[in-house]
Amino acid sequence: MSEYEASDEVKIALVTGASKGIGFEIARGLGRRGFTVICGARDPAAGQDACVRLRNHGVDAHALEIDVADRQSILDAADTIGRNWGRLDVLVNNAGVSLGKDALPGTTDLDVMRDVYEVNVFGVVAVIQAMLPLIRRASAGRIVNMSTGLASLALTRGPDGPMSFSRLLAYNSSKTALNAVTVQFANALFDTPIKINAANPGLCATDLSGGKGRPPSDGAAIAIELATLGPDGPTGGFFSDQGIVPW
Repeated sequence: MSEYEASDEVKIALVTGASKGIGFEIARGLGRRGFTVICGARDPAAGQDACVRLRNHGVDAHALEIDVADRQSILDAADTIGRNWGRLDVLVNNAGVSLGKDALPGTTDLDVMRDVYEVNVFGVVAVIQAMLPLIRRASAGRIVNMSTGLASLALTRGPDGPMSFSRLLAYNSSKTALNAVTVQFANALFDTPIKINAANPGLCATDLSGGKGRPPSDGAAIAIELATLGPDGPTGGFFSDQGIVPW
């Protein structure tokens, strides 16, 4: 086989934002389960460095430059995967941003909000659309969209919501929209073997959280579980490692 070829028995997974944090741990977890992992990263050097570290853990890892806010970059990435591997068994949409954290809803800059949606919502839709023909070539594709408990209207609605303390208008609402995107794709793919779900990793110690929270490997667990669902697994749901998360 060439550097890129994999047998039909080896599953191929793309994880966006895989150079660090939860994305890196998802890539490592899938690799430990025998997947060939494509590490999507906006910064090619960071992606290559992540792959070196993953290979040191015995993972068959390959770097792929992809900027989820750039449609041409997404299309180029899909073309590269198609030429080198021919299909995609798993897509984990992990890349995301949280900007304007200090602003309350009444003062959130709309341009900042648009930038957040460009990555967290439109970017995910664009990646799914571009990768879907490759996922259809797999026997039973799996798509995981990385969400958050802050996307839950039930959990964030005040004054009694357990997460109503959060006032991150751009980030929270973008992830709520991402949950709706997940449901719409699940409905459209319901008569296929493809399953798509949203994952809540919980608060993890990453750059996004300012280093607060549990280890990223703990947050990665639910994404890995949803990426490896059997044929009787759910689709169109929202899950954490504690179970179903309310919408």
